Amino acid sequence: MTQIQLSQAQTVLLSTACTRDDGAIFPVTANLKGGAVGNVCKSLLKQGLIEEFTATDLDTVWRHDEARGPITLRATPLAYITLGITDGQNDTSLSEALAPPTQRRKGTKQETLIEMLQAEGGATIDEIANALDWAPHTIRGAMSGTLKKRLGLLITSEKIEARGRVYSLRSDHTGG
Repeated sequence: MTQIQLSQAQTVLLSTACTRDDGAIFPVTANLKGGAVGNVCKSLLKQGLIEEFTATDLDTVWRHDEARGPITLRATPLAYITLGITDGQNDTSLSEALAPPTQRRKGTKQETLIEMLQAEGGATIDEIANALDWAPHTIRGAMSGTLKKRLGLLITSEKIEARGRVYSLRSDHTGG
């Protein structure tokens, strides 16, 4: 089974796009210098993780095509699967997007953390600490550093009387 390895820049770009309703790559919020955005996008296009489509907002143009006009980029269903946002089991368009089966590495603590935050009702620091055998400061660091800053995920928290502070991963996309 082929596994797609992503660089940090690719992960940040894709994660940000996957949190947007339309899956748009642009505007790029990652701190990439010079031609890095172009290089990252070309690589993601080659891997089938993003695709070109006609741009309606001229501020998001990737390139101009003589026949199609302004072109921009968006995440493909394969991107959501690669990032572990969806498994593609209930969506026929996702399974069609996978020529050879491609999956993200399974069983990591990061993946478990994301799954706990995505679960209905979210998770408390104590619940996560028990599941991952991590100290509370490690969990907070992973959420603010890796999930929020590096992957661009949106984590919310609310105080629930019976449980205390509960953290949840908010998903703004409609895929999966």
